[in-house]
Amino acid sequence: MTTPAAQPPRDRALGRGISTLIPQAAPATPAEQAAAVLTAMQSVPVRVGVLQAAVVLLEGRVRATGDEAERAAAATTVAMLRSAIDRAGSAPR
Repeated sequence: MTTPAAQPPRDRALGRGISTLIPQAAPATPAEQAAAVLTAMQSVPVRVGVLQAAVVLLEGRVRATGDEAERAAAATTVAMLRSAIDRAGSAPR
């Protein structure tokens, strides 16, 4: 008789792996966490459509927020994403 392989729990919280990927000594702001994730993910392949969707969402955030630090972080991230989209468009296939 064989037993089925153990399945990982399906109720795992989204984002739980970020602290494993990027250990943090002190609580970080969402902008600091996003910057760290972007740095860690620079060499990870991502579909251009995902980047384009992120640009649209962040551009909306740039227009909507009254927080200057958040606006600057979102605008910087938009510029980084646009640069990645441009590089993907010029990459050899």
